[in-house]
Amino acid sequence: MKLQRKNRLRATALGALAVSGALVLTACGSDDNSAGDAPSTGDKTTAASSIDCGKAKGQLRASGSSAQKNAMDLWVKNYMAACSGVEINYNSSSSGEGIVAFNQGTVGFAGSDSALKPEEVAESKKSCKTGQGINLPMVGGPVAVGYNLEGVDKLTLDAPTLAKIFDTKIKKWNDPAIAKLNDGVKLPDKAIQAFHRSEDSGTTQNLGKYLGAAAPSDWKYEAEKKWPAPGGQAASGSSGIAAQVKQVDGAIGYFELSYAKSQSISTVAINTGGSAPAEATSENASKAIAAAKIKGTGKDLALDLDYTTKAEGAYPLVLVTYEVVCDTGNKPETLDTVKSFLSYAASDDGQKILTEAGYAPIPAEINAKVRETVNGLS
Repeated sequence: MKLQRKNRLRATALGALAVSGALVLTACGSDDNSAGDAPSTGDKTTAASSIDCGKAKGQLRASGSSAQKNAMDLWVKNYMAACSGVEINYNSSSSGEGIVAFNQGTVGFAGSDSALKPEEVAESKKSCKTGQGINLPMVGGPVAVGYNLEGVDKLTLDAPTLAKIFDTKIKKWNDPAIAKLNDGVKLPDKAIQAFHRSEDSGTTQNLGKYLGAAAPSDWKYEAEKKWPAPGGQAASGSSGIAAQVKQVDGAIGYFELSYAKSQSISTVAINTGGSAPAEATSENASKAIAAAKIKGTGKDLALDLDYTTKAEGAYPLVLVTYEVVCDTGNKPETLDTVKSFLSYAASDDGQKILTEAGYAPIPAEINAKVRETVNGLS
């Protein structure tokens, strides 16, 4: 049955944000992503956690979005500590690579910073056999614009200025457009080193959607996963851009807040036209995500984000990462593990720990639909 839901999402109540200053977590693909000798009772819920291992067993391979890597690290660590004999291996490559792997049938699920395109849904029917790929929103958060500018600890930009910077139309940090937004800040006469992703990236696409919506006169490119503008410098993955911004004086780049937090990188506040610039925080991202509407049909829960929101405190440059699965036709050998793991990720406990890594939980109304959909996967 085709359902069109355009429900306005209620904001989740966020408690005090405990954002860790540094995450010392191993990548999911390493040999050290188990959590030691935590007790487990096989296919029963452990006493130490609310994780229901169900009939999960063996190895589950997944890949995709690097934007959700730090969230996935937390989930994998906790899940493997609870579920003996299960190995979750998430390769944080890129959204584009994750979708390709999913449609080739080599992974149990994919992570993506943007919803499947119609042609990708059509392609997914080959690997899903009886069904097709659907989008399950699991992680929300701000796309932080990080910068490294000696002597400048606070920086405000707006969408038109960001568009001109990433399109290399603004080339110096003391450009009048930047100075106008930063009254009283001593900006150096220094070249801007703008970094973008070298590979297909949902984070790039989300940045493009924001710039296209909030600065249509200054950003003329289609919102695609491949970086569209000339000039600038490329780096691989969110971690690669963060590393370059950290090292290069005069640099600016975009990545998830968790990377800025873990590497102590200064982030830009965005002037949306509200009473004060919006800082890149989990709480402020939640205010923006709460205005999203469901645009998916049937079991697909893809969201339509409002990049032009002027709600007080709302940080508009946000993304939602999706876990892409088959609605029906999932591989029998990994189906139980996929359902068990994603049920934990969408649980109250799984969502609660997102703030530890600089992310924002998915609003409660949509998250209830995610849990229902995961439970019905076949």
